[in-house]
Amino acid sequence: MTWTVARVLGDRDAGLYLTGVVVSGFGTSAIWLASGIWVKDLTGSNGLAALCVFALWAPTLIGPALGTLADRIRRRPLLIGTNLLLAALLPVLFAVDERDRLWILFAVLLVYGTVGVVQDAAESALLATAIDKDLLGDLNGLRMTANEGMKLLAPLAGAGLYAAYGGPRVALLDAVTFVLAAAVFALLRVRETPPVRKPTESLRSRTAEGVRHLRRHPGLRPLVLAGGTTMLFGGINGATVYAVAEGLGRSPTYVGVLYVAQGAGSVGVGLVSGTLLRRLGERRFAASGIALAAVAVALRAVPLDPVALVSSAAVGAGLPCVLIATYTAVQRETPADLLGRASATVNTLLYAPNAVGLALGAGLVELVDYQVLLPALGLIRLVTLSPLFRSAPAPVRE
Repeated sequence: MTWTVARVLGDRDAGLYLTGVVVSGFGTSAIWLASGIWVKDLTGSNGLAALCVFALWAPTLIGPALGTLADRIRRRPLLIGTNLLLAALLPVLFAVDERDRLWILFAVLLVYGTVGVVQDAAESALLATAIDKDLLGDLNGLRMTANEGMKLLAPLAGAGLYAAYGGPRVALLDAVTFVLAAAVFALLRVRETPPVRKPTESLRSRTAEGVRHLRRHPGLRPLVLAGGTTMLFGGINGATVYAVAEGLGRSPTYVGVLYVAQGAGSVGVGLVSGTLLRRLGERRFAASGIALAAVAVALRAVPLDPVALVSSAAVGAGLPCVLIATYTAVQRETPADLLGRASATVNTLLYAPNAVGLALGAGLVELVDYQVLLPALGLIRLVTLSPLFRSAPAPVRE
């Protein structure tokens, strides 16, 4: 574990990139929670508060089209510019002081989410050209660890800052983190060749090119399919969390404890994912994570606190495996000029099913007892493993 961290931080550009992820991720996680509280305070509406998350995630649905931008502009200047754009935009939220001005908040969140999709695509593409390919698995794992760590810490800081000073101060904090992230990306030593532009090529054809690459690549297709299916089931599982707490005889606030355990599992697997990827290969690493999560989901039906906590941690450890494996494989197996579009398409194919799963799970948990639903969900997950074992390449041993 320590060796993995040292290996990544020993590479100057990898260390700088990880620093940028931690800094901007802190601000993003803080504003994510604070925006919902802000809307709830101004309106008293749970539905409008939930729309904040929707506004942030909605642009993912058009990710393949947004990803074309990351293939038409050099990635490092694009990341610097988009971080500065968000830093300049967020102070606009100081104008949101009453219900009638909430449209400003939602507009900013929508732009925030749109820029985030472009940034994710540009980051993935930039890493593939700036970092040694053997280091990508370690870096993607540590990125997952950093993101999950921020989800555990930053919302508390954001909520505390909101309670003390209000939403605009949280927005200002987020703006500062984007300025710092832009400075970090400016320090990267990356030589990028200008992208080749085809004036006659339409947006639709450019977008479709990335989709075709994923569909036709025999190594990437099963990973993306497994990832999308896993996130669909992950959404269904996530919708049962309040039923699990109720089955344990706990109040709804106990859900926070379960989420902390799940986050801890994700942090842990991120630290060792690079090593496991080299030992198992992308497909077997993904399959192992899916199997672990499937068993853990089934065990969540047992109404005992220790089992619920261990199961939540195991779900948190298993779920990221397929994501890390998929992103690493895409970075290694996709031509540089397609990587922005392919990465954005992967984001859409992985995270859109999660939203569908949450909606589906919300209905199922009302119709089916969670102690029946969860074991069935775990069993179905195991069935989805078979494509990952077909003609899987031999793992690379350290």
